[in-house]
Amino acid sequence: MTHAFEAFVTAALFDASGRAWFALGDGTVRREDGLAIEAHQGAVLCAAAHPTGAGVLTGGDDGVLAWSRDSGAEVLEKNPGRWIDSVTTSPASGLIAWASGRQVEVRDAADPDFRRGFAHERSVAELAFDPRGRRLAAATYGGAWLWYARIAEQKPEILKWAGSHIALAWSPDGKFLMSAMQENQLHGWRVADDKNLKMGGYPAKVKSLAFLSRGQMLATSGANGVVVWPFTGPAGPLGKQAAEVGYDESALVARVAGDPGSKRVAAGLEDGRVWICDLTGQRIDMLKAEKGESISTLAFSKDARRLAWGDEAGGAGVFDLST
Repeated sequence: MTHAFEAFVTAALFDASGRAWFALGDGTVRREDGLAIEAHQGAVLCAAAHPTGAGVLTGGDDGVLAWSRDSGAEVLEKNPGRWIDSVTTSPASGLIAWASGRQVEVRDAADPDFRRGFAHERSVAELAFDPRGRRLAAATYGGAWLWYARIAEQKPEILKWAGSHIALAWSPDGKFLMSAMQENQLHGWRVADDKNLKMGGYPAKVKSLAFLSRGQMLATSGANGVVVWPFTGPAGPLGKQAAEVGYDESALVARVAGDPGSKRVAAGLEDGRVWICDLTGQRIDMLKAEKGESISTLAFSKDARRLAWGDEAGGAGVFDLST
């Protein structure tokens, strides 16, 4: 199933029923069955599945946080003149968090009166809840700030590393926090003791990272193949070498997606192609062989039976992986 939208595909997401949603640069949210929702008066900058599994949340350059579902779009927050740069959710705790400049806000999907706010010294580029949805990580200049999401008055734990941090991923066991940087570099911390994990050697910026195989592997973009780091043992990748899968000198990997329950990893390339590989045998299966604009988003459904993709020109689609 493919689509030809008229705007940059910011995010591809799946709801609890396994339907794919696409958040677009023209402010609309589209569902794979044709439902179109005018969610923003401007571009969608970020998106996340709602913690209940019903529809998706989007943040825009109009300062609106919107919840799109079958009935249309509901405005949950509106701050004109302030972009919403990142939004994340936790099905485990029911919490929603979003960042606007230096400020991060947290809400409870089940309690309209619950509200927490956390201020940062520099702008926040990305947010991520830990697996239990209790701690919230914020990527900013100089490292990552960790907050207990439900506590009002607190000082954050700051995981320091010089440079601008732009993307985050928690390991499924919550022991490691990984960060992609503005430089061609991946960094991480073992949260218990703030042990730094410096993981360089990338030829390009790491735009995308995803854990797979029950947290035993981390896949990233930023090279001509998918870079896979081992995360077995208490030290994670410390002292270990990464492998590169699907090397292709003609194009860099732009986006990756990982199957949490298996060793399957998917890659979206800068030339528009999409492939999937089971790392057990390392055979590359080309799902989208035709070239085009760079892949901008890639996501597995919760059961990993479907894979959604979108590109910078509005192309999008869903692959059925169950056959």
